[in-house]
Amino acid sequence: MQECDSMNILIKVILVSLEELSLAFKGELTMTENMEALMQAIYLNRLPAKWAKFSFTSTRGLGSWLDNLKQRLEQLNIWKDAPEKTPPVTFINRLFNPKSFLTAIKQVYARKEEQELNKMALYTHVERKMYWEPDLPPLKEKDGAYIFGFQIEGARWDPSVGQLEESHPKKPFSIVPVVKCIPQVLVAGKEDKTIYKCPIYKTTGRGATFVDQAQLKTKQPADKWVLAGVAIILDVEGVSDAFGPGKEVPLSG
Repeated sequence: MQECDSMNILIKVILVSLEELSLAFKGELTMTENMEALMQAIYLNRLPAKWAKFSFTSTRGLGSWLDNLKQRLEQLNIWKDAPEKTPPVTFINRLFNPKSFLTAIKQVYARKEEQELNKMALYTHVERKMYWEPDLPPLKEKDGAYIFGFQIEGARWDPSVGQLEESHPKKPFSIVPVVKCIPQVLVAGKEDKTIYKCPIYKTTGRGATFVDQAQLKTKQPADKWVLAGVAIILDVEGVSDAFGPGKEVPLSG
């Protein structure tokens, strides 16, 4: 519902501002400085500042941003049209607030198992399948959720061995298969040296766009990936848009 509210606000801002601009062209409204700024941004293929104020975090140009907006809207419409059905895979990179979705996974488990939320942790397990491939084992709510939309920057995910490897030449990004997010009670113990705690960011700008961490398998020391600045990026123009072109996310019962 929070995602739908955010999308509705954004769409309303877009429609109202474009309608006002249309009326100004017809001479029914006085052209204002804000309208001129909107026209300039559209001409230069930039996201208008007024829209950006209510937008999801993005570094895209306007054309790519609008295509991405449509993808995000399609996912919300799938949820809206069949609210009683749980999508088998959620595109986490198409959410305004992916952190809230990850927290909700822990909340469901904590409620069902009567655990304290602040004692919960979320672990990630990378599957060997892309979202459009069949036969992903079904999950119960308390078992977590399948997500898709991770792109590794600075390294690559090798699905044949299920671990991080060095990037191929001239390929800075690597698409990660479906990830199972597993809620568990936090257990203090010895650090697992076969895991790299990879930071997740919304965009390549990193910084304030930090979302969470993912646990990725590695044979190399984790320090290697830290020094290389390896991170998961959710929204990458060109890479995000190539997720199974023409394929739809099926609904499960």
